[in-house]
Amino acid sequence: MFLNVPLTLAPLLVYNLVVAGLIGATPGDPWTQPVFTVTMVSDARFTLLLGDVLILGALICLFVEIVKATRTSSPTIVDHALSLAVFIGHLVEFLTVGAAATSVFFTLTAIALIDVVGGFTITIRGARRDFGFDRG
Repeated sequence: MFLNVPLTLAPLLVYNLVVAGLIGATPGDPWTQPVFTVTMVSDARFTLLLGDVLILGALICLFVEIVKATRTSSPTIVDHALSLAVFIGHLVEFLTVGAAATSVFFTLTAIALIDVVGGFTITIRGARRDFGFDRG
């Protein structure tokens, strides 16, 4: 059952916990807080922000979700339905909550959308291959 829970739910929960101040309470926009800075060989400074770390984590979750979509079993439908529910949650929060009106949250919403569309597309293409349907 826990395998069906979309991993794209994790970045949504982390975002909300940070915005609510339950994790790493900082004044102002928490997503612009630097995690670390490295001076490159070119003498340019690379700064990784907290929002960037969250997006990287969400991309890792998306990768795992895409790999999960290659399964062709009955729980896959439940997985897709839950992924769609997570995307709808992202979208509703983005449109109605002021703290979610950031580029970080918009990117998380786009990642959830890619999870939904990619999951359905991969499953349909895999099912066609498994059943031997061809368009011509």
